[in-house]
Amino acid sequence: MARSPFAPIIAPSILSADMTRLGEECEAVIDAGAEWIHFDVMDNHYVPNLTFGPPVCAALAKRLATSRPGIPIDVHLMCEPVDELIRGFAEAGAASITFHPEATRHVDRSLALARDLGCKTGLVFNPATSLEWLKYVLDKIDIIQIMSVNPGFGGQSFINESLGKIAEARDIVDMVVADTDREIRIEVDGGVKAANIADIYAAGADTFVAGSAIFGTDDYASTIAEMRRAIEAA
Repeated sequence: MARSPFAPIIAPSILSADMTRLGEECEAVIDAGAEWIHFDVMDNHYVPNLTFGPPVCAALAKRLATSRPGIPIDVHLMCEPVDELIRGFAEAGAASITFHPEATRHVDRSLALARDLGCKTGLVFNPATSLEWLKYVLDKIDIIQIMSVNPGFGGQSFINESLGKIAEARDIVDMVVADTDREIRIEVDGGVKAANIADIYAAGADTFVAGSAIFGTDDYASTIAEMRRAIEAA
């Protein structure tokens, strides 16, 4: 299996953070070695849970711009419809916005909207969603996010069949970026932990969303370092 040519990124999901200390929690995982903050947005419609809106993102972006400048907020929209939320989160300071293709009637238009608003963007694929959606929009894709659990709740177990989809996405990306300076990241979200991150990396991923696997431990730096050692060993 092909590996990504891009440096691995660890993106802790705030879904598992202590919400009473959200700013401090984000600063702590950044200090522990995280490169992105992953911001899960759920609407109790597309998925059976309700989380954060643009004002929370704006407050967090403002704090991190001062305390930890340069750390991107990676927004994952588990919502429908998406266009107004794309606008809201772009204005709130998101660096990247991904969404599920089933959640918009016009995938190409929604991707273009996010890019026009200055964000990197891409599509998110549930365990049973085909990558066929990518065929006609790869020119507007910066991130392919593979869900390795069914979206809606943190703390779920990794679905092993996702490894095949990651490898499939890797093959698609390698064909697109060959002999270009484009960077299309393959992000994996759901059940990622130190025990399986090497397999996920070997399948072709380069961006790893981990929630409870990081925030559920006592030592964030030790956990992230263990993940990186597993990637390097792979």
